[in-house]
Amino acid sequence: MLDDFFVRAIVAGIGVAIVAAPLGCFVVWRRLAYFGDTLSHAALLGVALALFFQIDVVFAVFIVCALVALALVALQQRASLSSDSLLGLLAHSSLALGLVVLAFMTWVRVDLMGLLFGDILAVSKTDIALIYGGGAVVLAILAWIWRPLFASTVNRELAAAEGMAPEKTNIVFMLLMAIVIAIAMKIVGVLLITALLIIPAATARRLAHGPEVMAVLAALVGSAAVIFGLFGSLQWDTPSGPSIVVAALLLFMISLTPVYSIFVRRKDIAK
Repeated sequence: MLDDFFVRAIVAGIGVAIVAAPLGCFVVWRRLAYFGDTLSHAALLGVALALFFQIDVVFAVFIVCALVALALVALQQRASLSSDSLLGLLAHSSLALGLVVLAFMTWVRVDLMGLLFGDILAVSKTDIALIYGGGAVVLAILAWIWRPLFASTVNRELAAAEGMAPEKTNIVFMLLMAIVIAIAMKIVGVLLITALLIIPAATARRLAHGPEVMAVLAALVGSAAVIFGLFGSLQWDTPSGPSIVVAALLLFMISLTPVYSIFVRRKDIAK
């Protein structure tokens, strides 16, 4: 019989996978992988500030990620640099600042590996409540902005012409990303969150024939990666967070095999 901590890890991981899936689809559609990386790097600065000011870590990570996202929007409007250059600036500077702040706090002992790569086996019932409670809020808001967000993803100018306010929708989307990263940080760590956002969505894209179907399939792929990754970690004594990402990668690789491609082609012909 599985131990309680392992069951909690599976439940928490599935919760993160379900919440990350639809956001990951927009990350893939909008080619925002580097943006996800930027927020995940900024999460380490949030952890450092939380320890320095002795406040809640999740709250601090959300605030820092939200500020970085808003800073990106402001810089895109004023600076002459390209978006990828701005993302690189924000990502590496926030990560470096986080590490420097942690280095100055010699009186605090920090599990840096746990922050970078997660410690899903240490999740508590409170963490699970936060994941599912915060995740429900994120999914509800995403459902509310789904149509204008998808419209601005397909054609930003047309969405603006139809009065869908793509700028405001984009800011809401960025804030939702910040919430998910704050929630998921303990599960897979700040360096692997982007992988959990992107890989299941990229896998689902090969089979899905609509945006909503792709979001559901991405959630299923992410959940399967959590389960396979955790059982693999238990079997071979490997780190749990990276094992989940490796499992997601293997599922993506399977989607590239000829057998999978033939299955998708037959489904298209049947339609």
